[in-house]
Amino acid sequence: MIGATNFNFMRLRHAASILSIILIVISIGSIAIRGLNLGLDFTGGTLLEVQYETPESIERISTALENAGYRDVTVQHFGAETDVLVRMSEAFRDNLGAEVLNVLQTQSADNKLTLMRSEFVGAQVGEELRDQGGLALLLALFVVMIYVAARFQFKFSVGAVVALFHDVIIIIGLFSLFQWEFDLTVMAALLAVIGYSLNDTIVVADHIRENFRMLRRGDSEEVINYSINQTLGRTIMTSLTTALVLFALMIVGGDLIHNFAVALMIGVVVGTYSSVFVASSLLLMMKISREDLMPPEVEEVDDRP
Repeated sequence: MIGATNFNFMRLRHAASILSIILIVISIGSIAIRGLNLGLDFTGGTLLEVQYETPESIERISTALENAGYRDVTVQHFGAETDVLVRMSEAFRDNLGAEVLNVLQTQSADNKLTLMRSEFVGAQVGEELRDQGGLALLLALFVVMIYVAARFQFKFSVGAVVALFHDVIIIIGLFSLFQWEFDLTVMAALLAVIGYSLNDTIVVADHIRENFRMLRRGDSEEVINYSINQTLGRTIMTSLTTALVLFALMIVGGDLIHNFAVALMIGVVVGTYSSVFVASSLLLMMKISREDLMPPEVEEVDDRP
């Protein structure tokens, strides 16, 4: 045994693999059957910002609009409690803002309302945003694979990309399973998760490579365990501090960035897990060895005449 390995993570790799497979199957099944609850950014529709003089209940606003016949209405606070953002799939028309304002003013007769803005997102624009967002995710994974292969070794790049794919699929699957709204902020969170999870994976991979080169005893499983334990303190502190900030955003950040914070919170948890178990387990499955990571020998050139 090398050093004082505190936790034998690789002993749990088979159980972790089963858990990951179950989560991925559930996620893909939910995406295929239930689909995603796409936000206005992707489906197209009308967005209105209304400012109240005094705070008004979100539930009352939503009920009033639904009773007036408006479809797929989503109401959320926008910054202050007196600012309200209304999203609906209603086709845009010049007098739509005035109609909505009249409905809300009737429902809150003792409250002064002001229409701050009225915007329309076309369905075609929404489709382009969705396609470009998906392309950005795939491009990010491809660039990560090239980068890790160049910096470390091809087996490391496979482990890193599979771990990132694992994280993204589980986050999307949870949004599908619970039908949370999936909009551009969530797409941005997915790209942020790729960067966050990759950073953890790179740190672990760097220690694995150096330990394979420096330590002369121990098999691959022992070296990987030792490397993970070396980075464990850093991983826990980084994850906890990030999670605390995201928890604060989820509680007091408002509805506008709530799903963004939720996606990142899931990403921190799943990304930390995948850096330890998924990427490292794949290295063992691909039979990573000391010979894979030793620098190539430089042939000596005889300059004598």
